[in-house]
Amino acid sequence: MWRSCWPPRPLSCSSDVAAHRCVVFHQPPEGNPVTNAKPSAPTHQRSVGVLGLGTMGSGMAATLHSAGWDVCGYDPAPEARSAAAADGVPVVDSIAALRGSVMVMSLPGADVVERCVPLLLDGRRGLVIIDTTTSHPRTSREMEALCDAADSVFVDAPVSGGRVGAWSGTLTAFVGGRPAAVDAAEPVLASLTSTWRHLGPSGSGNVVKLLNNLLCAANLASVAEAIDVLDANGLDVAAGLDALNDGSGRSAVSQVNYAGILRGELVGGFAVGLMARDVRLGLSVAKDSGATPTVLAATEQLWAHALEVLGPQADCNIAPSAFTTATDRLHPRRLGAVEDPSAPAAEEARA
Repeated sequence: MWRSCWPPRPLSCSSDVAAHRCVVFHQPPEGNPVTNAKPSAPTHQRSVGVLGLGTMGSGMAATLHSAGWDVCGYDPAPEARSAAAADGVPVVDSIAALRGSVMVMSLPGADVVERCVPLLLDGRRGLVIIDTTTSHPRTSREMEALCDAADSVFVDAPVSGGRVGAWSGTLTAFVGGRPAAVDAAEPVLASLTSTWRHLGPSGSGNVVKLLNNLLCAANLASVAEAIDVLDANGLDVAAGLDALNDGSGRSAVSQVNYAGILRGELVGGFAVGLMARDVRLGLSVAKDSGATPTVLAATEQLWAHALEVLGPQADCNIAPSAFTTATDRLHPRRLGAVEDPSAPAAEEARA
């Protein structure tokens, strides 16, 4: 439904963009008392259009608005526009009506990016387009070529940090693009993130973001299997996980995600269908690079199983129930869910 709302795919484009090597680290200063994130917009205030007002896009639009930017947003779903307007973000009723010298995109996937960038460029020149979508590096390189022809610049900046990071301006961004393009995007990135890294030429951010999601997916599965073994051996699962988190095998997933899951917090806001999609895309990019990963290939199979068992709209916090084989310790009924685990996580699909 969401994807069908976007404009039809334009003619395909391709490019052979020369690689640029530039690896730097940016961690903007703390300071904004309104958003708890970055300094407010510069006194020579620029306008920003936000394309895609799902959980992530609406959060970023609200953060930019609170930080003093002149923001307007668009989403093909009327309910998303209404929700953003209720949060104080001005909205428009078409992509053509978006105004701004900078455009931030938060879209469902690479195919939608390919449809929307030509529409953003239509009749405009000198744009800075920042794509926070979890997309394909090839798409980013192609969109950069389109922007070159319109005297505009393109930066891929997929983000991590979920809805909390989007609404608080504390996202992490993985950034790819030419140095001059990244410099032009820096003021907006500073308002949206607590940390961002320029990783190299166009598409570099996409590669690292996909690897981030692959590692997260692998961790979610492997920790579930460890908990399964703990329970099968009659051990107290919470105590066993605490012990593992004291050791070298700990991860953000084992320390943060599973702490909530074991408390019955099963609505994290990211759908199984989206994680399975990201795992497939990340593995495809890895294979296209000449790698033959085995652990990541097994991760794809596990998430394909979770998708089959739970369905695409199920929340990732109940996915661990599909990874256990000896016990049902991670089934929602044993976790005493504090929220309805059957509630779909579809809203995040717009991020």
